[in-house]
This record gives sequence, structure tokens and C-alpha cells, in this order.
Amino acid sequence: MHIDKFLGRRVEIPEDRRYVKKTGLWAKLENQTIVFGLSEPVLTLAGGFNDFNWLVSEGETVAMGQSVGVAITQKLLYLDAPVDGVIHLNAGLPYDPQKVMEDPYDSGWLFKIEPLSAEPFFLTLADPHEYLESLRGSEGFKNPEGKKGGISPMCKAVYHSIREQKF
Repeated sequence: MHIDKFLGRRVEIPEDRRYVKKTGLWAKLENQTIVFGLSEPVLTLAGGFNDFNWLVSEGETVAMGQSVGVAITQKLLYLDAPVDGVIHLNAGLPYDPQKVMEDPYDSGWLFKIEPLSAEPFFLTLADPHEYLESLRGSEGFKNPEGKKGGISPMCKAVYHSIREQKF
């Protein structure tokens, strides 16, 4: 499934995954391990993916809600573990963060977690249609053409006044 106009871009939402609605992480079940990455809509809303640093080590046991990494987008984006378990990192990510933008649903995956019971947790995550619905109130849908300065009256006023200033 896809969204044709989301902040001026076409974004994909693969139907073979589940989604963490609050963070925009996608999840894919592989045996008893869950692979996580950032969805195209969240990458678009974040304004890209420029750099990344791990806050945990390979093979460490993490707790749900624990910050496991920090991404530099147009701001700092802390990534939290969505479930308890042993974490496995995409070790090449800090050296080639553009993989996340170029191939977010394959080689741009972020981390894998081996929870105690993968499938029951996995099924609690949003399906693609629920995730799409959760995006409807976002800036991506409110500004489908990706107009600079946003679409709210305040954003437009600020953007317009900045453009008019002479430095």
C-alpha cells in the first residue's frame, strides 16, 4: 500500500509488516526475532536521516521503552525498544546511515529484538491499514504537496516573515 502525496512525496507502507503507531517503526517477524526499522512516512516527517549512534551494545538485553539509539534528522530522534528482549544491531548503520533513506524496508533496518514470546507481541502492533489511519492527522496528510512553511496559519505567517527579512 502507498500514499501518493505525503509532504510532496509518494511513500510506501508494506503490507507484510506491522507498525508501532506512536514512533513509526515497522516490524517484521522472522522466526522468533522481530526486525525493526523506520517507515517511509516517519522518515519523510523527520526530514531525512543524516547520522546515527547506538546507545546499547550488540547482544544486550533491553527493556521496553529503553532508548537504544539516536538518529539525527532535522532534530534528534531517540529510538526506544518497543519490547523487552535481546537486541541485535545493524552494525553498518552508523557508517552508512543513508541506507535507511535509500532502502528503509530492507538493508536500512535498524535493530532486531528476540523477545520471550515474539508472535503474541507482534500481533499487538498495528496492521498497515491501522497505521495509515494513524497518519491521517499528521503534517504529511495536512500538507500533501509539501509546501514550504507548512499549512497552519502560524507556520505560514512565520515562513512568510522570514522570507521577507533582509539579512
